[in-house]
Amino acid sequence: MQKKALHIVSFDNPFPPVYGGIIEVFFKLKPLHELGIDIHFHCFVDVIPKNNPELVKITTTIHYYKNDKNPFYLFSKLPFSVKSRNSNKLVQNIKKIPAPIFFEGLKPTRFVFEKLLPDYQKILRLHNIEHDYFNGIASSETNIFKKWLFRSEALKFTRYESVIRHFDKTIALSKFENNYINGKFGKSVYIPVFHGNTKVLPLEGVGKYAIYHGDLRMSDNLRAVLMLIDVFKKITDFELVIASNSNERFIKSKIGKLANIRYVPIENFAHLKQLLREAQINLIYSFQKSGTKLKLMNALYNSRFCIINDNIMDDENVTQFCEFANSKNEIIDKINALKNRSFMDYEKRRDVLETTMNDALNAEILAKEIFESWN
Repeated sequence: MQKKALHIVSFDNPFPPVYGGIIEVFFKLKPLHELGIDIHFHCFVDVIPKNNPELVKITTTIHYYKNDKNPFYLFSKLPFSVKSRNSNKLVQNIKKIPAPIFFEGLKPTRFVFEKLLPDYQKILRLHNIEHDYFNGIASSETNIFKKWLFRSEALKFTRYESVIRHFDKTIALSKFENNYINGKFGKSVYIPVFHGNTKVLPLEGVGKYAIYHGDLRMSDNLRAVLMLIDVFKKITDFELVIASNSNERFIKSKIGKLANIRYVPIENFAHLKQLLREAQINLIYSFQKSGTKLKLMNALYNSRFCIINDNIMDDENVTQFCEFANSKNEIIDKINALKNRSFMDYEKRRDVLETTMNDALNAEILAKEIFESWN
Protein backbone atom coordinates (compact mmCIF):
# COMPACT_ATOMS: atom_id res chain seq x y z
CA MET A 1 0.00 0.00 0.00
CA GLN A 2 1.41 3.38 -1.03
CA LYS A 3 2.11 5.79 1.81
CA LYS A 4 0.08 8.98 1.91
CA ALA A 5 1.92 12.23 1.18
CA LEU A 6 1.06 15.71 2.42
CA HIS A 7 2.45 19.18 1.75
CA ILE A 8 2.38 21.45 4.82
CA VAL A 9 3.05 25.16 4.26
CA SER A 10 3.95 27.01 7.47
CA PHE A 11 4.16 30.73 8.21
CA ASP A 12 7.22 30.22 10.45
CA ASN A 13 9.80 27.72 11.67
CA PRO A 14 8.05 25.54 14.28
CA PHE A 15 11.18 24.51 16.15
CA PRO A 16 11.83 25.33 18.86
CA PRO A 17 8.09 25.60 19.65
CA VAL A 18 8.29 28.71 21.82
CA TYR A 19 5.05 30.61 21.11
CA GLY A 20 1.40 29.77 20.50
CA GLY A 21 1.09 29.50 16.73
CA ILE A 22 4.21 27.46 16.07
CA ILE A 23 3.57 25.24 19.11
CA GLU A 24 0.38 24.19 17.32
CA VAL A 25 2.29 23.56 14.07
CA PHE A 26 5.06 21.48 15.67
CA PHE A 27 2.84 19.28 17.81
CA LYS A 28 0.59 18.60 14.82
CA LEU A 29 3.56 17.43 12.73
CA LYS A 30 4.58 14.78 15.25
CA PRO A 31 1.35 12.70 15.38
CA LEU A 32 0.79 13.04 11.62
CA HIS A 33 4.29 11.63 11.08
CA GLU A 34 3.52 8.81 13.52
CA LEU A 35 0.52 7.89 11.36
CA GLY A 36 2.99 7.09 8.58
CA ILE A 37 2.30 10.15 6.42
CA ASP A 38 5.15 11.46 4.26
CA ILE A 39 5.26 15.14 5.21
CA HIS A 40 6.79 17.56 2.71
CA PHE A 41 7.31 20.62 4.85
CA HIS A 42 7.51 24.13 3.38
CA CYS A 43 8.41 26.94 5.73
CA PHE A 44 8.81 30.72 5.47
CA VAL A 45 11.55 32.08 7.74
CA ASP A 46 13.49 35.27 8.42
CA VAL A 47 16.74 33.31 8.69
CA ILE A 48 17.23 29.96 6.97
CA PRO A 49 18.53 27.50 9.62
CA LYS A 50 21.74 25.59 8.96
CA ASN A 51 20.22 22.44 10.40
CA ASN A 52 17.04 21.48 12.18
CA PRO A 53 17.35 17.88 13.40
CA GLU A 54 14.07 17.87 15.34
CA LEU A 55 12.15 18.70 12.17
CA VAL A 56 14.18 16.28 10.07
CA LYS A 57 13.02 13.42 12.34
CA ILE A 58 9.34 14.01 11.60
CA THR A 59 9.32 15.11 7.95
CA THR A 60 10.27 13.56 4.61
CA THR A 61 11.53 16.76 2.99
CA ILE A 62 12.00 20.33 4.26
CA HIS A 63 12.09 23.46 2.10
CA TYR A 64 12.81 26.91 3.55
CA TYR A 65 11.85 30.17 1.85
CA LYS A 66 13.14 33.53 3.01
CA ASN A 67 10.61 36.19 3.95
CA ASP A 68 10.87 39.27 1.74
CA LYS A 69 10.20 42.16 4.12
CA ASN A 70 10.46 44.95 1.60
CA PRO A 71 9.07 48.04 3.39
CA PHE A 72 7.27 49.11 0.21
CA TYR A 73 4.99 46.10 0.73
CA LEU A 74 3.32 48.13 3.47
CA PHE A 75 1.61 50.03 0.64
CA SER A 76 0.35 46.89 -1.10
CA LYS A 77 -3.35 46.01 -1.15
CA LEU A 78 -2.34 42.60 0.23
CA PRO A 79 -1.59 42.21 3.95
CA PHE A 80 2.13 42.68 4.60
CA SER A 81 2.31 39.26 6.31
CA VAL A 82 0.96 37.68 3.09
CA LYS A 83 2.89 39.79 0.59
CA SER A 84 6.20 39.08 2.35
CA ARG A 85 5.65 35.30 2.18
CA ASN A 86 5.86 34.52 -1.50
CA SER A 87 8.14 32.22 -3.47
CA ASN A 88 8.05 30.78 -6.99
CA LYS A 89 10.23 27.94 -5.65
CA LEU A 90 7.40 26.94 -3.33
CA VAL A 91 5.08 26.36 -6.28
CA GLN A 92 7.79 24.51 -8.19
CA ASN A 93 8.55 22.23 -5.23
CA ILE A 94 4.88 21.40 -4.69
CA LYS A 95 4.44 20.51 -8.37
CA LYS A 96 7.05 17.75 -7.98
CA ILE A 97 4.79 15.74 -5.65
CA PRO A 98 1.02 15.39 -6.19
CA ALA A 99 -0.48 15.54 -2.69
CA PRO A 100 -2.94 17.66 -0.69
CA ILE A 101 -1.62 21.01 0.54
CA PHE A 102 -2.25 21.96 4.16
CA PHE A 103 -1.73 25.65 4.98
CA GLU A 104 -0.92 26.82 8.49
CA GLY A 105 -2.93 30.03 8.66
CA LEU A 106 -3.70 32.60 5.98
CA LYS A 107 -0.27 34.22 5.93
CA PRO A 108 1.45 31.74 3.55
CA THR A 109 -1.49 31.48 1.10
CA ARG A 110 -0.60 34.02 -1.58
CA PHE A 111 -0.40 31.48 -4.39
CA VAL A 112 -3.92 30.33 -3.49
CA PHE A 113 -5.03 33.96 -3.88
CA GLU A 114 -3.34 33.96 -7.30
CA LYS A 115 -5.18 30.71 -8.18
CA LEU A 116 -2.05 28.69 -8.86
CA LEU A 117 -2.06 24.85 -8.58
CA PRO A 118 -5.84 24.58 -9.24
CA ASP A 119 -5.77 20.76 -9.39
CA TYR A 120 -4.40 20.36 -5.87
CA GLN A 121 -6.64 19.90 -2.85
CA LYS A 122 -6.04 22.82 -0.50
CA ILE A 123 -6.89 22.76 3.23
CA LEU A 124 -6.60 25.76 5.55
CA ARG A 125 -5.82 25.46 9.25
CA LEU A 126 -7.36 28.69 10.50
CA HIS A 127 -5.24 29.97 13.40
CA ASN A 128 -7.14 33.24 13.80
CA ILE A 129 -9.74 35.42 12.19
CA GLU A 130 -6.86 37.64 11.18
CA HIS A 131 -8.64 41.00 11.02
CA ASP A 132 -9.98 40.43 14.55
CA TYR A 133 -6.51 39.41 15.70
CA PHE A 134 -4.77 42.51 14.32
CA ASN A 135 -7.52 44.85 15.52
CA GLY A 136 -7.11 43.29 18.96
CA ILE A 137 -3.36 43.90 18.95
CA ALA A 138 -3.95 47.48 17.77
CA SER A 139 -6.35 48.11 20.66
CA SER A 140 -3.69 47.10 23.19
CA GLU A 141 -0.79 48.83 21.41
CA THR A 142 0.39 52.17 22.82
CA ASN A 143 2.89 53.06 20.07
CA ILE A 144 1.00 55.23 17.55
CA PHE A 145 2.93 54.00 14.50
CA LYS A 146 2.55 50.33 15.43
CA LYS A 147 -1.14 50.90 16.15
CA TRP A 148 -1.55 52.28 12.61
CA LEU A 149 0.35 49.32 11.12
CA PHE A 150 -1.88 46.80 12.91
CA ARG A 151 -5.08 48.65 11.95
CA SER A 152 -3.90 48.71 8.33
CA GLU A 153 -3.12 44.98 8.40
CA ALA A 154 -6.56 44.27 9.88
CA LEU A 155 -8.28 46.23 7.11
CA LYS A 156 -6.32 44.37 4.43
CA PHE A 157 -7.12 40.98 5.96
CA THR A 158 -10.82 41.91 5.98
CA ARG A 159 -10.62 42.06 2.18
CA TYR A 160 -8.14 39.20 1.79
CA GLU A 161 -10.32 36.82 3.80
CA SER A 162 -12.36 36.04 0.66
CA VAL A 163 -9.45 33.78 -0.40
CA ILE A 164 -11.02 31.18 1.92
CA ARG A 165 -13.53 30.46 -0.88
CA HIS A 166 -10.69 28.85 -2.86
CA PHE A 167 -9.92 26.23 -0.20
CA ASP A 168 -11.54 22.82 -0.32
CA LYS A 169 -11.89 22.81 3.46
CA THR A 170 -11.11 24.90 6.54
CA ILE A 171 -10.06 23.32 9.84
CA ALA A 172 -10.81 25.78 12.67
CA LEU A 173 -9.26 25.54 16.14
CA SER A 174 -12.09 27.24 18.00
CA LYS A 175 -15.86 26.77 17.81
CA PHE A 176 -16.42 30.52 17.44
CA GLU A 177 -14.19 30.67 14.37
CA ASN A 178 -15.66 27.46 12.97
CA ASN A 179 -19.15 28.99 13.15
CA TYR A 180 -17.88 32.23 11.62
CA ILE A 181 -16.31 30.48 8.62
CA ASN A 182 -19.29 28.19 8.07
CA GLY A 183 -21.56 31.22 8.14
CA LYS A 184 -19.55 33.09 5.49
CA PHE A 185 -17.90 30.41 3.36
CA GLY A 186 -19.02 26.95 4.50
CA LYS A 187 -16.88 23.78 4.45
CA SER A 188 -15.35 24.28 7.90
CA VAL A 189 -14.87 21.73 10.68
CA TYR A 190 -13.60 22.12 14.24
CA ILE A 191 -10.59 20.15 15.45
CA PRO A 192 -9.06 21.21 18.79
CA VAL A 193 -5.64 22.74 19.16
CA PHE A 194 -2.52 20.54 19.15
CA HIS A 195 -0.47 21.26 22.25
CA GLY A 196 2.12 18.51 22.93
CA ASN A 197 0.93 17.43 26.37
CA THR A 198 0.13 13.73 26.83
CA LYS A 199 -0.61 13.15 30.54
CA VAL A 200 -2.45 15.32 33.05
CA LEU A 201 -0.16 15.74 36.05
CA PRO A 202 -1.61 14.02 39.17
CA LEU A 203 -1.55 17.06 41.45
CA GLU A 204 -3.41 17.60 44.70
CA GLY A 205 -3.30 19.87 47.71
CA VAL A 206 -2.50 23.58 47.70
CA GLY A 207 0.09 25.31 45.53
CA LYS A 208 2.31 28.24 46.46
CA TYR A 209 1.33 31.18 44.25
CA ALA A 210 -0.63 32.53 41.29
CA ILE A 211 1.18 32.57 37.94
CA TYR A 212 0.91 34.43 34.66
CA HIS A 213 3.19 33.34 31.82
CA GLY A 214 3.52 34.63 28.27
CA ASP A 215 5.50 36.60 25.71
CA LEU A 216 5.52 40.15 27.04
CA ARG A 217 6.59 41.61 23.70
CA MET A 218 2.95 41.12 22.67
CA SER A 219 0.86 44.18 23.51
CA ASP A 220 -2.17 42.11 24.59
CA ASN A 221 -0.08 40.07 27.05
CA LEU A 222 1.62 43.18 28.38
CA ARG A 223 -1.73 44.87 28.94
CA ALA A 224 -2.96 41.78 30.82
CA VAL A 225 0.10 41.72 33.09
CA LEU A 226 -0.20 45.40 33.96
CA MET A 227 -3.83 44.78 34.91
CA LEU A 228 -2.82 41.81 37.10
CA ILE A 229 -0.16 43.88 38.86
CA ASP A 230 -2.96 46.29 39.83
CA VAL A 231 -5.03 43.32 41.03
CA PHE A 232 -2.25 42.09 43.33
CA LYS A 233 -1.83 45.51 44.87
CA LYS A 234 -5.16 44.63 46.51
CA ILE A 235 -4.28 41.00 47.38
CA THR A 236 -1.21 41.51 49.52
CA ASP A 237 -1.31 38.11 51.27
CA PHE A 238 -0.82 36.03 48.08
CA GLU A 239 2.05 35.94 45.62
CA LEU A 240 1.95 36.55 41.85
CA VAL A 241 4.73 35.08 39.68
CA ILE A 242 5.15 36.66 36.24
CA ALA A 243 7.08 34.17 34.11
CA SER A 244 8.48 35.30 30.77
CA ASN A 245 11.60 35.83 28.68
CA SER A 246 10.86 39.39 27.64
CA ASN A 247 10.36 42.93 28.95
CA GLU A 248 11.96 42.06 32.30
CA ARG A 249 13.26 45.55 33.10
CA PHE A 250 9.94 47.24 32.30
CA ILE A 251 7.90 44.74 34.35
CA LYS A 252 10.24 45.04 37.33
CA SER A 253 9.85 48.82 37.17
CA LYS A 254 6.08 48.38 37.36
CA ILE A 255 6.37 45.89 40.25
CA GLY A 256 8.53 48.34 42.14
CA LYS A 257 8.62 47.55 45.86
CA LEU A 258 5.58 45.27 45.90
CA ALA A 259 6.70 42.32 48.01
CA ASN A 260 4.09 39.86 46.71
CA ILE A 261 4.94 40.08 42.98
CA ARG A 262 8.09 38.78 41.29
CA TYR A 263 9.33 38.36 37.73
CA VAL A 264 10.86 34.95 36.93
CA PRO A 265 12.80 34.45 33.65
CA ILE A 266 11.79 31.14 32.02
CA GLU A 267 14.90 29.01 31.44
CA ASN A 268 13.25 26.36 29.24
CA PHE A 269 10.00 24.37 28.95
CA ALA A 270 11.00 22.04 31.81
CA HIS A 271 11.43 25.10 34.04
CA LEU A 272 8.02 26.43 32.98
CA LYS A 273 6.42 23.07 33.83
CA GLN A 274 8.06 23.20 37.27
CA LEU A 275 6.63 26.70 37.85
CA LEU A 276 3.19 25.48 36.77
CA ARG A 277 3.44 22.39 39.00
CA GLU A 278 4.08 24.54 42.07
CA ALA A 279 1.35 27.08 41.28
CA GLN A 280 -2.06 27.22 42.94
CA ILE A 281 -3.77 29.47 40.38
CA ASN A 282 -3.07 30.16 36.68
CA LEU A 283 -4.25 33.56 35.48
CA ILE A 284 -4.94 33.54 31.74
CA TYR A 285 -6.48 36.73 30.41
CA SER A 286 -6.79 38.31 26.97
CA PHE A 287 -8.39 41.50 25.72
CA GLN A 288 -9.01 39.99 22.28
CA LYS A 289 -11.08 37.00 21.14
CA SER A 290 -8.72 35.17 18.81
CA GLY A 291 -8.13 31.46 18.34
CA THR A 292 -7.33 29.39 21.42
CA LYS A 293 -4.68 30.31 23.95
CA LEU A 294 -2.28 27.36 24.15
CA LYS A 295 -1.04 28.45 27.56
CA LEU A 296 -4.37 27.22 28.95
CA MET A 297 -3.61 23.67 27.78
CA ASN A 298 -0.20 23.76 29.48
CA ALA A 299 -1.86 24.98 32.67
CA LEU A 300 -4.61 22.36 32.70
CA TYR A 301 -2.20 19.50 32.07
CA ASN A 302 0.54 20.68 34.45
CA SER A 303 -1.03 22.80 37.18
CA ARG A 304 -4.06 23.33 39.44
CA PHE A 305 -6.78 26.00 39.21
CA CYS A 306 -7.25 28.24 36.15
CA ILE A 307 -8.96 31.62 36.07
CA ILE A 308 -9.74 32.78 32.53
CA ASN A 309 -11.91 35.32 30.77
CA ASP A 310 -14.32 34.71 27.89
CA ASN A 311 -11.68 35.34 25.19
CA ILE A 312 -9.43 32.36 26.02
CA MET A 313 -11.31 29.30 24.81
CA ASP A 314 -14.84 28.19 23.91
CA ASP A 315 -14.66 24.38 24.03
CA GLU A 316 -16.80 23.23 26.97
CA ASN A 317 -14.71 20.06 27.34
CA VAL A 318 -11.89 22.33 28.46
CA THR A 319 -13.61 25.33 30.03
CA GLN A 320 -15.53 23.15 32.52
CA PHE A 321 -12.24 22.98 34.43
CA CYS A 322 -11.84 26.78 34.56
CA GLU A 323 -13.21 29.64 36.61
CA PHE A 324 -14.39 32.66 34.59
CA ALA A 325 -13.64 36.25 35.55
CA ASN A 326 -14.12 39.16 33.15
CA SER A 327 -13.20 42.16 35.29
CA LYS A 328 -10.65 43.15 37.94
CA ASN A 329 -13.17 42.75 40.73
CA GLU A 330 -14.22 39.30 39.51
CA ILE A 331 -10.56 38.24 39.30
CA ILE A 332 -9.96 39.42 42.88
CA ASP A 333 -13.02 37.50 44.12
CA LYS A 334 -11.97 34.30 42.31
CA ILE A 335 -8.37 34.50 43.60
CA ASN A 336 -9.57 34.96 47.17
CA ALA A 337 -11.93 32.01 46.80
CA LEU A 338 -9.25 29.69 45.37
CA LYS A 339 -5.96 30.72 46.99
CA ASN A 340 -6.30 28.30 49.91
CA ARG A 341 -8.57 25.66 48.37
CA SER A 342 -7.26 22.11 48.07
CA PHE A 343 -7.13 20.88 44.45
CA MET A 344 -9.06 17.64 43.94
CA ASP A 345 -10.03 17.76 40.25
CA TYR A 346 -7.28 15.54 38.82
CA GLU A 347 -9.18 12.37 37.87
CA LYS A 348 -12.04 14.05 36.01
CA ARG A 349 -9.65 16.42 34.26
CA ARG A 350 -7.47 13.48 33.19
CA ASP A 351 -10.41 11.44 31.88
CA VAL A 352 -11.78 14.28 29.76
CA LEU A 353 -8.63 16.01 28.48
CA GLU A 354 -6.65 12.89 27.63
CA THR A 355 -9.54 11.87 25.38
CA THR A 356 -10.94 15.03 23.79
CA MET A 357 -7.66 16.98 23.66
CA ASN A 358 -5.49 14.01 22.71
CA ASP A 359 -3.05 15.00 19.94
CA ALA A 360 -2.76 11.45 18.56
CA LEU A 361 -6.53 10.93 18.34
CA ASN A 362 -7.11 14.38 16.86
CA ALA A 363 -4.38 13.74 14.26
CA GLU A 364 -6.35 10.70 13.09
CA ILE A 365 -9.46 12.86 12.71
CA LEU A 366 -7.45 15.51 10.85
CA ALA A 367 -5.89 12.95 8.48
CA LYS A 368 -9.35 11.63 7.63
CA GLU A 369 -10.55 15.17 6.83
CA ILE A 370 -7.51 15.79 4.62
CA PHE A 371 -7.46 12.58 2.64
CA GLU A 372 -11.15 11.62 2.37
CA SER A 373 -11.55 13.24 -1.08
CA TRP A 374 -7.96 12.93 -2.39
CA ASN A 375 -7.31 10.31 -5.06
